[in-house]
Amino acid sequence: MEFVLALHSHLPYVLNHGRWPHGSDWLCEAAIDTYLPLLEHLRALKEEKTPAPVTIGFTPVLANQLASDDFRKEFETFMNQRETACKEAPASLAKTADSSLLPVVGYWKERFSRLRRLYDEADRDLVGAFRALQDSGRLEIIGSAATHGYLPLLARDESIQLQLAIGQSEHKRLFGKAPAGCWLPECAYRPGIEKHLADAGFRFFFVDAHLAHAGTPLGVDYDIPLGAERFDSERHGTPHPVEAKIEHTPYRAYRVSRGRRAVSAFVRDPQSSRQVWSRDLGYPGDAAYLEFHKIRWPGGLKFWRVTGPHVDLGAKTAYDPRAALGRATEHARHFTELLGGISGRAKRGEGLVTAPFDTELFGHWWHEGVDFIADMYRAMKRQKGVKPVTASQHLSGHPPREAIQLAEGSWGVNGDHTMWRNELTSWTWPRLGHLEESFWKVAPKAIRKSELHPVLAQAARELVLAQSSDWQFMISTGAVPDYAEKRFKLHCDDAERLISAMTEGSESGGQRLAADLQKRDHLFPNILESVAKVLEL
Repeated sequence: MEFVLALHSHLPYVLNHGRWPHGSDWLCEAAIDTYLPLLEHLRALKEEKTPAPVTIGFTPVLANQLASDDFRKEFETFMNQRETACKEAPASLAKTADSSLLPVVGYWKERFSRLRRLYDEADRDLVGAFRALQDSGRLEIIGSAATHGYLPLLARDESIQLQLAIGQSEHKRLFGKAPAGCWLPECAYRPGIEKHLADAGFRFFFVDAHLAHAGTPLGVDYDIPLGAERFDSERHGTPHPVEAKIEHTPYRAYRVSRGRRAVSAFVRDPQSSRQVWSRDLGYPGDAAYLEFHKIRWPGGLKFWRVTGPHVDLGAKTAYDPRAALGRATEHARHFTELLGGISGRAKRGEGLVTAPFDTELFGHWWHEGVDFIADMYRAMKRQKGVKPVTASQHLSGHPPREAIQLAEGSWGVNGDHTMWRNELTSWTWPRLGHLEESFWKVAPKAIRKSELHPVLAQAARELVLAQSSDWQFMISTGAVPDYAEKRFKLHCDDAERLISAMTEGSESGGQRLAADLQKRDHLFPNILESVAKVLEL
């Protein structure tokens, strides 16, 4: 049986939009909690010659931020703040009844120092460090839509094509080669998207089990929807029950389109995913692990462990890093044995188990999750019948024979579009649709006038930033709706101002506005080429 671990790395554009709690600190937390520890472990596995063929994606909007000088400056400030917190914590704790937490300070101090050295050794270039692992054949890096736009609900096909064209272009620029795979934002699909993927040059994508009629939506049989940990939020309300008609096995990849541009779909395995995702039934809720929600201020350090199910935050006990790492090793062994048990059923399909997760689950939400991944790959060296591979490696050895018609939906609550289109977010879609119509009406004329190119390029940036699925998600969860609404309206307003300048022939005014906005939102340097490509389709 072959095993594909697929990790999806994504955060919305936060640089130059504040620092705390939902600005650049959000990005810096993901870097120190997840991306650097993952890089550290993947390098260690390489040194010990342990295969770890993870399939990992970085959305273009995230990769642009990680490669930015603005991020490097913000991360330096963030790391300084964390190290200062470690220096000040002992004296502060000694004055309180929390002196039992003092040993945890040493853990954080050593960890931050070690990861900072790693960052410096990588020339402060996280994108380059993962690209180097790719180039050495250690992993596969896949792409995604430009800003994680919720593709099924976009009003124009051209908007879907632009999201994917930017995705391909930016991936080549930053990672040196075209991505074979695409992580559909929120695993959201509607019939016809496979044609857009094929036209953009993608060969495969991932779907939740119910879209292939091979299980129930992850957002239904779990206590949190996939993706929720990115925003530190709880799910609001109870999902409607979904009756999934099981017609296909999840233990194979399927053809979704035919011909020379065939596109395949990998299907999430419900059983192995549950073990990792569920706080009540899976690993992350173990009593020994670091408690995510209890934070000490000032400083932002975490000193407590989960302690037990439904334990009040005030009753949490001190974190023991050694005990937690021991549990991660045990859980990795258990997970690998679980895969071994699944292998018998998988072999009756095509011998494949696919486990897709948000990367930020590991390290950020589940602190020991990256240690779990590393120990999982070590355990697989000893587990008979389980072979870890990348998604492309599996397709090369097992070209999908069976074609399938996928259902429409996502991996969110209820398995449909509910999380992104509901009574709280319904107002966003008409405005976005109007913006798309206006942009694609003016774009053919503007692309022929070189003096309007900077204005058109910045309008495209603001358009795709407004299309980010993150804004509707944050509004729906109730975590930070004010921030999400502000960001959505900001990008819509700015795109509309730029489009008006092009429509009304205000070239000099449009150029000044575009130059001013580009100082704030300076990503996707080749976006005009992607706009031109879509107009040629």
